[in-house]
Amino acid sequence: MIDPYSDRLRVAVPSEAPGGLDSARSGHFGRSPYFTLVDIVGGEIGPVGVVVNSPHSHGGCMSPVLTLGENLVDAVIVAGIGQRPLLACVQAGIRVFAGEDRADVRSAVEAFVEMELSPVGPDATCRH
Repeated sequence: MIDPYSDRLRVAVPSEAPGGLDSARSGHFGRSPYFTLVDIVGGEIGPVGVVVNSPHSHGGCMSPVLTLGENLVDAVIVAGIGQRPLLACVQAGIRVFAGEDRADVRSAVEAFVEMELSPVGPDATCRH
């Protein structure tokens, strides 16, 4: 189990333009234009950054997983994710949480900190 009250934890949320805490959460992991990266420090929202997601055509659905790994992400909050990228995240040590009912990045991250989100299992992935 991930502890959001540990020293530091980096969470990513697939985001619409321009990214950031007040951006809309993107509905699809692999085709999200951005990832908003949020450092959780001692249970509080800390520094926030934004990275561009690679086009789906460059590396397919594994490209976003590589982007998250390169940015030292510990967990990602998704509305939808395919089985292959879910398994790739798990293999990379990135935990995946369901946040489909959260409209924006801030509410998804706050729900994560409050431990209101459930891990995504293989039975809850998108079929594509």
